[in-house]
Amino acid sequence: MSRYWSKLVHSLTPYVPGEQPKINNLIKLNTNENPYGPGPKVIDALQKEAADTLRLYPDPNSDSLKQAIAEIHGLNINQVFVGNGSDEVLAHVFNALLKHDMPILFPDITYSFYPVYCGLYEIEFEEVPLTDSFEINVEDYFKENGGIIFPNPNAPTGRLLDLNEIERLLQQNSNSVVVIDEAYIDFGGKSAVSLVKLYPHLLVTHTLSKGRSLAGLRVGYAVGHPDLIDALHRVKDSFNSYPLDRFAQAGAIAALQDQVHFEENCHRVIKTRESLVVSLEKMGFEVLPSGANFIFTTHSKYDAEFLAGKLREHLIIIRHFKKPLRIAQYLRITIGTNEECQSLINALNSIL
Repeated sequence: MSRYWSKLVHSLTPYVPGEQPKINNLIKLNTNENPYGPGPKVIDALQKEAADTLRLYPDPNSDSLKQAIAEIHGLNINQVFVGNGSDEVLAHVFNALLKHDMPILFPDITYSFYPVYCGLYEIEFEEVPLTDSFEINVEDYFKENGGIIFPNPNAPTGRLLDLNEIERLLQQNSNSVVVIDEAYIDFGGKSAVSLVKLYPHLLVTHTLSKGRSLAGLRVGYAVGHPDLIDALHRVKDSFNSYPLDRFAQAGAIAALQDQVHFEENCHRVIKTRESLVVSLEKMGFEVLPSGANFIFTTHSKYDAEFLAGKLREHLIIIRHFKKPLRIAQYLRITIGTNEECQSLINALNSIL
C-alpha cells in the first residue's frame, strides 16, 4: 500500500515509545511512570463522570481545567493551553511557534520526539552538543535561530539547568520563542513558570503524567503570553476541537486540587531516588545528578546492553538507548517503589 502514501509519509521516522510488555510479575522501570497512583479525590471525580452526560461533548475549551491550572501558577486563563498529553501540546508548539526560516535549536541528547516533530512539520533543526558532563551550556544557544526547546530536567540525562541560566538565555534570545519542557520538574527543580510574566517569548509545558500520576488520562498543558497561547489554539482548533474528554478534564482538575497527595508522592519518589543512587554508587555505578523521577547511570566494567538484558531475565525492564553513541553505555532507570528498587539492587548484585 506504500504507493498510496504521500511524499511526507515516506520521509518520516516515527517516535518509538518505551516498551509496554504484557508480562506477569514484571518490574517496569522503563517509561518514567509514577509508582504511586492518583489520590481518592481523582478516583471519585472519575466515577462521578461515568453518567448520562457522556452522551454530550466535553467542553472544547476545557475552561474549568484551565482555571485550575491558572490558579496554581498565579496566571490568567488566557495564559493557559491544554492538550491530550504534553506530547500533543508539544506537537502544536512545533507547528504554531517553531516553524520559521531559521533552524530551531535543541540538545543533541534530549527527548527523541523533537526531531520526529521536525520531520513531520518539515522544520529545520540544529542539535547543540551537551557538555562532556552532559549539561546544557546556554551560551551555546546564543546565536540566530528559529526557536529553542529543551526539557528541564533534561531527558534522558536527568540533569537540571538552574533557573538563573534559563533567564540568562531568555535575555540573550528575544527574537524567537524559548520552550522549556518541564515534564519532570516536580521531582526537584524550580519551574520557569515564574518567568512567564517577565518574558513574552517564553512558553513552559507541563504534563500530569509524572508528578500527578495520570499517565493513563493523557493531560498536558502549556503556559505563556496570551499571544503564544492564541497561536496554539488556532492550530488546535484546525486539528481537533475536542482534545480532552470528560474523564480527562474531571480527573485532571481533581489531581491539581489535591496538592497534599501530589507533594507526598513526589517526596516519596525523591527519597527513593536518593537511596537508589547511594546503593548503585556502592556497586561501582556512576550516576548523573538527577532532578527527575529517573536516573541515568553507567558502569565502567559492564556493558549497558548486557546489564539491561540480564535484568530482563530477572523480570526487570529498564531503558537502554543505543543511539546516540555518546550514551550507548548508559541506562535510564525509572524510580519505582522502595520494594521495586530493592529488587533491582538485588538483581544487579546477582548479575555483577
